[in-house]
Amino acid sequence: MTNIHNVTVAGGGVLGSQIAYQSAFKGKKVTIYDINDQAVAAAEERVKNLRDSYKRDINATDEQFDAGLNNMSFTADMAEAVKNADLVIEAVPEKPSIKHDFYQSLAKLAPEDTIFTSNSSTYVPSTFAPDTGRPDKFLNMHFANQVWLNNTAEIMGSEQTDPKVFNEIVDYAKEIGMVPIVLKKEQPGYVLNTLLIPLLNAAAHLWGHDIADPETVDKTWMIGTGAPMGPFAIFDVVGLRTAFNITKEQQGDNPDFKPFMDKIQKMMDEGKTGKDSGQGFYTYPNPAFADPDFLKA
Repeated sequence: MTNIHNVTVAGGGVLGSQIAYQSAFKGKKVTIYDINDQAVAAAEERVKNLRDSYKRDINATDEQFDAGLNNMSFTADMAEAVKNADLVIEAVPEKPSIKHDFYQSLAKLAPEDTIFTSNSSTYVPSTFAPDTGRPDKFLNMHFANQVWLNNTAEIMGSEQTDPKVFNEIVDYAKEIGMVPIVLKKEQPGYVLNTLLIPLLNAAAHLWGHDIADPETVDKTWMIGTGAPMGPFAIFDVVGLRTAFNITKEQQGDNPDFKPFMDKIQKMMDEGKTGKDSGQGFYTYPNPAFADPDFLKA
């Protein structure tokens, strides 16, 4: 049993809202913080829209889902959001400048004993530890999309992370229904993305250079490996903005990725940002890859 009861999730996007609700569903008192009232309202809507997924995928009742909602609050006031926090989970956009500024502000407002964790997909804890004012109480806890189903929490500290704090976060992950994936040292991309990114990069090349369309790529991967979805369905789940930002950060100077990024930008300009918007490479809630006939000739 940890001493973590009050949790603040900073950033109410696709994954932040899921992390927050999963924690509330498991009995934690959770506050979602975001930068303005519009973002906060969008986060609250995302959380409410999780109801059908929890009912369908893990057989949650309406009463159970509502109990989780009752454990939640939402605010655009950072000081209010973190004043009683035992743990802050950062899920702000995957841009270093935003994260540096966030931690510098957070360090001035959070209680001294509050633990900070980052859900960063690509940056290791030592990148932002100096900004936190508490490197011993800072580490990464990375969730996979659809956290109620893909229930891993990859946990990675820096050389400065207190082992007791690290172990408390491992236990916290268990308390909210996650399987902790413990990394022994810093690794950009953790375990999952170290395996996954080469696949997504290959898919980006195939589509970006007009070698194969997204459905062909996904169909090939699904038939060849038995996986339930292919890389372009994964892009939709992750969100095209996140995929674009990570590609820009990692491959921005690589001309091989420019066609892919141009195509993604065009989709985003058209409002096609992935599953969360109802349209990405597939149309939701009934994407073609989920059709039993998708894998047939």
